[in-house]
Amino acid sequence: MISPLVIIPARLASTRLPGKPLADIAGRAMILRVLDAAIAADVGPIAVAAADQEICDVVTQAGGRAVLTDPNLPSGSDRVWQAAQELDPDGAHDVIINLQGDLPTFSPDDLRAVMRVMPNPAFDIGTLVAPVLSEGEKLAESVVKVACHFDEDTLCAPALYFSRNPIPWGEGAIWHHVGVYGWRREALERFVSLPESGLERREKLEQLRALEAGMRIGCARIDAAPFGVDTPADLDRARQYFKA
Repeated sequence: MISPLVIIPARLASTRLPGKPLADIAGRAMILRVLDAAIAADVGPIAVAAADQEICDVVTQAGGRAVLTDPNLPSGSDRVWQAAQELDPDGAHDVIINLQGDLPTFSPDDLRAVMRVMPNPAFDIGTLVAPVLSEGEKLAESVVKVACHFDEDTLCAPALYFSRNPIPWGEGAIWHHVGVYGWRREALERFVSLPESGLERREKLEQLRALEAGMRIGCARIDAAPFGVDTPADLDRARQYFKA
């Protein structure tokens, strides 16, 4: 039986929006908005992997669980793995879900969707895709696209490549990657031990390290991509969303 542990990585040192995990969104810190969605999904125990004591304080004061991690870790994946080792040193949880801390509009149903991939032993990692809905979204370098194909009755499809370019070519759906991951524990342990790969450097997408190392990533479909908060304009959009 699959036993997931949900970990939300967060750090204050953002280049484009410093302090964003603690940014107020309609009276609640952004990290707590994400935590609320994870709690509502009810897929397993949840903790925040924080690079800063201030984040830990906000989470614990709200009744959540937080782990202080090394602020110098190179990525959110490394932060999640360090927290997993502290939270679950005996390896009781065989799936580690990495839920990004800058997705305040993330739906509980989306987190449950990631779990649709994990019973399939063909995949080392599960993630989410949503249909690209506009030409602007299709062409935006900030929107990561996935080469994958769903038949009518397909629950999850293998990811063949990720790119900032619109892929694949030709008629048909283009899929927007939502950067939430369900990792088999041993896959995450292996991933963080690997050096940065060539395609990862080229596209600036760490999931390509997993593909180049031969790991299989399964994609589950959701109807619409939640938007990430990376800039002041994104933050304003999130505030309007929760005011509506």
